[in-house]
Amino acid sequence: MRDDEGSTLLLTIFYGLLSLVLILLVVAASSLYLERKRLFSLADGAALVGAEAFDLSDVTVTPSGPRLQLQNADVVAAVSAYVASTPNGFESLRIDRALTVDGRSATVQLSAYWRPPVVSLLVPEGIPIEVTAVARSVFG
Repeated sequence: MRDDEGSTLLLTIFYGLLSLVLILLVVAASSLYLERKRLFSLADGAALVGAEAFDLSDVTVTPSGPRLQLQNADVVAAVSAYVASTPNGFESLRIDRALTVDGRSATVQLSAYWRPPVVSLLVPEGIPIEVTAVARSVFG
């Protein structure tokens, strides 16, 4: 019979390192997911504010009901003010796009830079994330 003394120590060290790597990867993936969700929530709120950036004089009454006509300048101003006044804690937060395509809805695209909570060899130092949200005001 061979002497197997010490082989469990090597397996324990290997599985310990494997577990540590998996934990770091799950923590980084969870952090990225949550950061993207936070950025999307901010973009969603900004799109809603942009969709409601109109004066009552911009509303016209048509046979199918009241219609509004959004202006790009109003959407940009409302979205910029909303993002500036909202505490967010994002790194390199930018408004990439804030506009109205059809005059009835607002499209907002935000981007930020994500950094993992624990930097390791398997996870990049950070990546840019970007989200797009669309909102429309409807008269009911």
